[in-house]
Amino acid sequence: MKRFIIGATAMLLSGGCFAHAHAGMVPDDMPDAQKIRFCERVRDHALQAFYSRERGRPMKLFEEDGSHGPRVTNHIIRRIYEEPQISSPKKAEAFGRATCNEMMGTKGESE
Repeated sequence: MKRFIIGATAMLLSGGCFAHAHAGMVPDDMPDAQKIRFCERVRDHALQAFYSRERGRPMKLFEEDGSHGPRVTNHIIRRIYEEPQISSPKKAEAFGRATCNEMMGTKGESE
């Protein structure tokens, strides 16, 4: 019984050691936090567009409804298909992230 109590106490206390591992997170209530998360998703679309282009698949664009999301994403997808200088997945991710941050006016850089 004594071992169980010591083991349970050790498990509870060890959780506190790892709770501070995510320092520097952007609070969700900040407007830039939404822009950073959006640009991370756009980066994923840029990578998928690169792979689709390399496999010879047609360009998939989003239906534009007047909001920023489809407009920014479609712009990045078109540029990836048009520019042969984007020749690797890393370049596609970097281009997608940089272009999105520029177009959305994000102050922070997403990693």
